[in-house]
Amino acid sequence: MKKPSVVFSALGVVMAFALFVAVNYLAGFFPKRIDLTQEKAFTLSDGTRAILGKLDTPVQIRLYATRDGSMPPQFKLYVQQVEDLLEEYRQASRGMIEIEKLNPEPDSEAEDSARLDGVEGQALPNGDRLYLGLSVSQFDHKEAIPFLTPSRERLLEYDLSRAITRVTEEKKPVVGVMSPLPLAGQQMPPMMMMQMGPQSGRDPWVFYRELQRDFTVREVPMTAEEIPQEVKVLLVVHPVGISAQTQYAIDQFVLRGGKLIAFLDPNAVLASQAPPGGMPVPGGGSDMEKLLSGWGIKFESQKVVADMEFIGRTSRGRMPGILSLGEAALSRDDVVTADVDNLYLVYAGTFSGKPVEGLRKTVLAETSPNSQLVEPVLVQNSPDAIVQSFQPSHERYAVAIRLSGKFKTAFPEGKPKGPDETKADNADNTGSDAAAKPDEKKETKEAEAGLKESAQENSVILVGDTDMLQDQIAVIDQQNPFTGARMLMPANGNLAVAQGALEQLAGDENLIAVRSRASRDRPFTLVQKMEAEAGAAYQNKIFELEADLAETQRKLTALQQDKEGGSQRFILSEEQQRELENFQKREAEVRHELKEVRRNLRSDTDALETRVKWLNIALAPAIVALTGLFLAAYQRKRTSAK
Repeated sequence: MKKPSVVFSALGVVMAFALFVAVNYLAGFFPKRIDLTQEKAFTLSDGTRAILGKLDTPVQIRLYATRDGSMPPQFKLYVQQVEDLLEEYRQASRGMIEIEKLNPEPDSEAEDSARLDGVEGQALPNGDRLYLGLSVSQFDHKEAIPFLTPSRERLLEYDLSRAITRVTEEKKPVVGVMSPLPLAGQQMPPMMMMQMGPQSGRDPWVFYRELQRDFTVREVPMTAEEIPQEVKVLLVVHPVGISAQTQYAIDQFVLRGGKLIAFLDPNAVLASQAPPGGMPVPGGGSDMEKLLSGWGIKFESQKVVADMEFIGRTSRGRMPGILSLGEAALSRDDVVTADVDNLYLVYAGTFSGKPVEGLRKTVLAETSPNSQLVEPVLVQNSPDAIVQSFQPSHERYAVAIRLSGKFKTAFPEGKPKGPDETKADNADNTGSDAAAKPDEKKETKEAEAGLKESAQENSVILVGDTDMLQDQIAVIDQQNPFTGARMLMPANGNLAVAQGALEQLAGDENLIAVRSRASRDRPFTLVQKMEAEAGAAYQNKIFELEADLAETQRKLTALQQDKEGGSQRFILSEEQQRELENFQKREAEVRHELKEVRRNLRSDTDALETRVKWLNIALAPAIVALTGLFLAAYQRKRTSAK
């Protein structure tokens, strides 16, 4: 009786296997990936589909990938992922994307083609060269992605879509950069360079190098009284001491249709860290008060905002003046921040006020209600004191905003006169103007008055921090373990927001949705909350011990100075000697106790992280195993009952 059942079971297994093979074979003719991630990280974004939908002339994409055994295993898997993505591009483009796959073997035509296309092989430890790059071309326009690394996988769609837009546009938009900061790098004076070597100075910021990839960059001096006509977007970064004449030039630039992005700062702490011999940056906060007030906006340039909910972590611990803004702090309704999940701001200023008639204000990033405005010197030098005396304002402070609508001039009386012009006018008031023709006087007056209102709606983006663009904050400097090449990866969404805003205002909004997915960080919010609760139990004790240690060190230093400054500087009284020994003993005790408290905090945090990891790893298999045991027991019970 059992033989037929065994035969039927075996036949069923064979048929199931045959069906599985057939389904997989047929699926090969209809390649389609199923994306189960919450943010659809492996599905073409709407921005990419819009870019591909506008193509009316074929675009050629050549994938250069080493196919022999010298390629590391993880790169082999990544090549397949790249090929899958290219296939999705081809399907979404309705045939406008043409793909060619080449294996650049040594001394082959494919290797020569790779070099001509700007794809260079990376040297491996065994002497072989590893090729894994892309070339995108249309007619005589060509863009290359020299090397694709798995660590940059989340940026691949953006890099590819950007390359396609670059080869399909006739010329790059012109972006003007106005800043006293060394965005383009800073070279030492010749004598200093001879002493310190040719590598001294400062390299261009990563942000600036990315700008040069995307746009034609023009330097605009801080003293400019007119913005060049070719500039489509003006980027202003930390305009310390900007004159009224330059603000007027920016005002007229906006009124004629130019786009403005301004990064202001009440305390640009990283700007003061100039290399030896470098040009110093003027101190103090930066503002464009005359221009902003004409739009109904006020920037707080004297105080920074501290937030106990979006508090940032540094090597010094939790710093209330450093903002680590999550999704709850960012606008989901604006394309610049819609899909960005984290911003990192250092001692940021805030925007307030109601825009004048005709303008609309959109808050792009804001603090939590558990925040307050504090003096920059306090939040930078005494973060523990800020925490202990913190009094939330229960107000959400805007740290980045967008103004949209028809702008009116902030200078209704016309161009402000500088000191030299005022002196010249006084000298000319001797009667020479009376001889001028009425028409000439009228034309001169109209020219000085300038534009009063923009003809069409425009957009301006204002951000209350400049340090967020610095390399120390925006990127992580890593080294490729296989090739030894330097890799710069986004540390947060800072560069995504800055460059995304530029791309949108420069005219191509479709890349915004692609870029904002590049630095997708999905933290375990529940774990972060548990870590914060665990850390709170230790934080007050840490602050007390640090304050005790600082006071002990102060007294010890004062005693040592008294010893060195006295007439008998090498002799201590018995009382002073005992006090000195007590301070030294107390200092050692506090340091030891502080070390123990921090060790316990790290231990509790690590234990929590380990428990969560094991829960994630073991929970699913445990559920499957228990379900299987339950079904087996249930089936056995049914069989026994028969």
